[in-house]
Amino acid sequence: MEDKIFVTVNGNDRREIKKGTTFYELSKSYKDRYQTDIMLAKSGNVLYELSARINKSMDVEFIDLTNQDGVRVYSRSLSFIMVKAIKDLFGIETKIFIEHSINGNLYCEVYRDGVKIDNDFLLCVKKKMMETIEADLPIERLMVSVDEATELASKYGMEDKIRLLAYRRVSYVSLYRLENLYDYYYGYMLPFTGLLKIFDLSLYEKGFLLRMPSTKNPNKPETYDNFEKISAVFMEQLEWCKLMEVKCIADLNDVIADGSFAELVRINEALHEKKIAYIADKITENFDRIKVVLIAGPSSSGKTSFAQRLCVQLRVNGIKPHAIGMDDYFLNRDQTPLGQDGRPDFESLNALDLHKFNNDINNLINGREAVIPSYDFITGKRSIAGRKMKLRKGEIIVIEGIHGLNTELTRDIPEENKFRIFVSPMTQLNIDAHNCISTSDSRLIRRIVRDFQFRGNTAAQTIDSWPNVRRGEEQNIFPYQQNADIVFNSATIYELSVLKAFIVPLLYKIDKTMPEYITANRILKFLEYFLCAGTEAIPDNSLLKEFVGGSVFNV
Repeated sequence: MEDKIFVTVNGNDRREIKKGTTFYELSKSYKDRYQTDIMLAKSGNVLYELSARINKSMDVEFIDLTNQDGVRVYSRSLSFIMVKAIKDLFGIETKIFIEHSINGNLYCEVYRDGVKIDNDFLLCVKKKMMETIEADLPIERLMVSVDEATELASKYGMEDKIRLLAYRRVSYVSLYRLENLYDYYYGYMLPFTGLLKIFDLSLYEKGFLLRMPSTKNPNKPETYDNFEKISAVFMEQLEWCKLMEVKCIADLNDVIADGSFAELVRINEALHEKKIAYIADKITENFDRIKVVLIAGPSSSGKTSFAQRLCVQLRVNGIKPHAIGMDDYFLNRDQTPLGQDGRPDFESLNALDLHKFNNDINNLINGREAVIPSYDFITGKRSIAGRKMKLRKGEIIVIEGIHGLNTELTRDIPEENKFRIFVSPMTQLNIDAHNCISTSDSRLIRRIVRDFQFRGNTAAQTIDSWPNVRRGEEQNIFPYQQNADIVFNSATIYELSVLKAFIVPLLYKIDKTMPEYITANRILKFLEYFLCAGTEAIPDNSLLKEFVGGSVFNV
């Protein structure tokens, strides 16, 4: 019975199957036990496409859309169907660009003479996509030589993929085929189009949103709000990419290969400085009423460096800033509210002494003296014998912290006295036209490097804590981002080439026996596309120095 093997599904259901059975065939017996269609299989700490065959006895778990890895598979597969629908409708030469994610939905643009993106366009594309989905067509994974992949990319007018493949030092690559269309995607895909029934298309900016399920809403397309300020920053970044002539990884690799990396760094840093100066000017223009600058953003956004660079620009404008640390207003640890896990929840707004915070800020903006407390993280207690502060003419308060955009934080302070800034790295660099880079992944890479360099944490520890960090952001930061008066994009277009050299050795320490291996392996594969670049050209006031070291600021 050599053709028979045993699998144990979800830790308790042991069964005999025929050797060579696909995970998809096995999954059919378990689909009713999941909230959504099954997207992936997992054995140990390794992910498998559903089309993969089982050739040895193993433990198996299945992953649906309540898991972020399942959402990634859905997103790629649905993108492939959308690309095929548009090319079938408007010709193989039609250019489709998947630019970035907005609230879990993909922003796309289409370029072809005579093609106008309007509601009629979306209706046609949606109908064509539904036809492909209802036909339940196979999405086939093919291993082909790099030369053959290059020929296919040339046939379909995908010059970005040809240039990307030129930097891959491998003999074979994986392509995916859907009927007569071949494409190259970073990551796993579904085996059949019939598993992609949930989606919608909505007009947005110059293009449209490809809307799909999320872990929060796995059974319907994710909603979206017209976050005008966030959207404007993405569109601004698109213009910055054109100005720097770097839009995808191949462009960045070309810059590194031809020796122009230092010039690219200087241009990107100048754009950052110009934007920070613009923000300082906006504050200065309204300095008669603005007394408090509040800075917030998700983890690894470079908020600390941004705040100090903003303070420099304010000094240039004749305004003297005074920094107040939100952490100094923590309640004593024995008064801190507990989270669901029973531990002190320091990310809760109620972990702060809001009454004293508002009273002190109001005293300062009204010309009265305040005693700013000091929190001791070792003892878990706050000292009231802090520093005395009083605002004089030409001075302003700058406060950085995760709750800065939440109106409840400054509930007793008049709105006209506040200026709120949202800082986040919203990368616009793409792998190629059909594969965008996750902003969350960019932040995780930053954090792994910083935590190892300055906090003594291993990559595994940072990856393990990341889901909790993300949950805190979803609760305390992102719901309030539209309250910002202005948004600053802290991403640098060159940073992943620099961070690669720092993070790769750290990720290789995570092996298949560790639950963090799935994330580590995904990031390692992603970084294979990048050439490495050194830190020599990066100025010491760059936001990136907050993560790699050598910053002129106290970060």
